[in-house]
Amino acid sequence: MQYDLSRSNTFKLTATGLLIGIGIAIPMFSPFRFVIEPASYTLASHVVLFLAMFISPVVAIAVALGTTLGFFLGGFPLVVVFRAASHVIFVTLGSLYLSRVNKLEFGGVRMRVFSLIIALIHGFSEFAVVMIFYFAEPGASMSGVFRRGGLFFTFFLLVGIGSVIHSLIDFEIAAAIKKVLERQPNFRELMLNKKIE
Repeated sequence: MQYDLSRSNTFKLTATGLLIGIGIAIPMFSPFRFVIEPASYTLASHVVLFLAMFISPVVAIAVALGTTLGFFLGGFPLVVVFRAASHVIFVTLGSLYLSRVNKLEFGGVRMRVFSLIIALIHGFSEFAVVMIFYFAEPGASMSGVFRRGGLFFTFFLLVGIGSVIHSLIDFEIAAAIKKVLERQPNFRELMLNKKIE
């Protein structure tokens, strides 16, 4: 059977653009966001990243950079923008792993273990960003809440553990959306890294 490579590429580009657009819009306009600098929690802000990971590493990285732009345009503190930029790390590692498995059969315990590992990498990356900000300019780029909260409360609870929990929740939302998208033939082919008919 003949495959139309240009149609496949067009669909991938369209899906990437759509995910980036949503990724920019969520931090800018979501009413479900909570900021205690340097921590911030915007419900579903990672969902597009997880969906992009099921397409390809290049798409995942592009969407991660797009969501970073969304946090910047949304007027978030600089430390939060750099935390968003750190997402490139976990989406790259996660999407490289997913590129080696059958994504349509990826589920159950295996998917939950994957989600936990990604969440831990996610949390550690954001923790590292906050530490860099703290030690580079103590107090200068952080709010009074950060300075009063102390290292344990700010680094480990608000940023580290908070990011892990946020990641796990958003991954479950993405997994539910993925199940719906799998019914769409073009998206199935995209996840399987095949050319679309």
